[in-house]
Amino acid sequence: MSFLRLRKAPFVWLLEKEWRELLSSRAWWVMLALIGPLVGVSFISAVRTYAELSGYGGTAAGVGEAFSPLVGVWAPTFSACELAAAFLLPFVAIRVVAGDKQSGALKLEAQQPMPALWRVSAKALVLIAGWLLASAPALLAVLLWRGYGGSVYPPELVTIAFGHVLNAGLTIAIAAAAASLTDHPSTAAIVTLSVTVGTWILNFIAAVHGGVWERAADYTPTAMVSQFQHGLVRLDVTLAALTLIASGLAVAAIWMRLGASPIRRGYESSIVAAVAVALLFAGGFATTSWDTSEGRINSLPEADERALSGIHEPLRMEVHLAPEDPRRTDLENKTLSKLRRALPKLQVTYVSSTSTGLFEQTSAHYGEISYDLGGRRTSNRLTSADGVLETIFSLAGIAIPAEGDDAGFRGHPLAVPPRRAGAVFYGIWPASVIAFGLLVRRRQ
Repeated sequence: MSFLRLRKAPFVWLLEKEWRELLSSRAWWVMLALIGPLVGVSFISAVRTYAELSGYGGTAAGVGEAFSPLVGVWAPTFSACELAAAFLLPFVAIRVVAGDKQSGALKLEAQQPMPALWRVSAKALVLIAGWLLASAPALLAVLLWRGYGGSVYPPELVTIAFGHVLNAGLTIAIAAAAASLTDHPSTAAIVTLSVTVGTWILNFIAAVHGGVWERAADYTPTAMVSQFQHGLVRLDVTLAALTLIASGLAVAAIWMRLGASPIRRGYESSIVAAVAVALLFAGGFATTSWDTSEGRINSLPEADERALSGIHEPLRMEVHLAPEDPRRTDLENKTLSKLRRALPKLQVTYVSSTSTGLFEQTSAHYGEISYDLGGRRTSNRLTSADGVLETIFSLAGIAIPAEGDDAGFRGHPLAVPPRRAGAVFYGIWPASVIAFGLLVRRRQ
């Protein structure tokens, strides 16, 4: 088989081959054409709302000062990438992974002295490269926003982009594993979408029942992307995503080996799953996180954080609020999520008999928050950030920090409509993709 004696390194040859496969994939070109209008709808709507709240069109001027481009523009704009990763990218990944099996090219590749993991890695790298190209409309949105005179804070954008790359990697790993385990691409697509819908169901259950479901929901792709879109990088979430990506690709590599028996491949897949569970459990103890948002929306005031850094004893809080109680949502999102970053030894336990709390209002302890700091205990019903912090400082014997003299982050209001955005996303982008696609097909 002299034609298999290649001058190039096998992995380089495989990368080139997979890239040609991607360029010949209709699914990738469809995703490339559709993601532009998806990003355009989100960006135009976000910029228009941002402009109105900043005083454009006769509305109350100054309201936009409380807004940050991270929340007002980038989070909704990049949500289109999340939608594309959930419903478009799986078909591209399955086409690339399962295409060789359907055409018989996998048997020729198997004649090369190359580990199956290398083959899967080559496909994953090419798919990530294809995803980065498909994400170009988000870059166009940044350039348009900058052209309008809007503020751009690079750490926020880098964080959001990193989160969406991780999300795309999860989708690719799941699709690769499904394509290797199943015999037909349509079956793999159903399995992949079932996993995606399953994570949404988990988020719904967590919102209703809380408890361990709420903890597990923190590691779903939707929750992960939401954190990155708000400028928060959590080490435990990042490690969990990388573990799941590596596990999915490893399972795909195991089932891509045609010569191994199904029993052996099942045994090896079980080992991969066990190692992944162990790594996920260990990574859950990582408490490091970084707030890259310009307005520090994920952090407490700096004076409060400095005061809390002097508390070395574990703090236990028992909150008697139902999962669907609005007070619990405000307490978690506005206070406890920030407090956990300042106090790694914080332990919060939610106690409730029902999911709504509607018929628990008459209970003597419902709505109460109990504190235990080094054996010193107290309780009250204060759910605001100031109330919780005052209680903690009182237990620790620390004076309440004085407010800083700085005015704090006031946002970047911009009362400018989304000019030329419609032409770029609805006209120029699809036309460019179609023209480039026709050129590639003609050259091939």
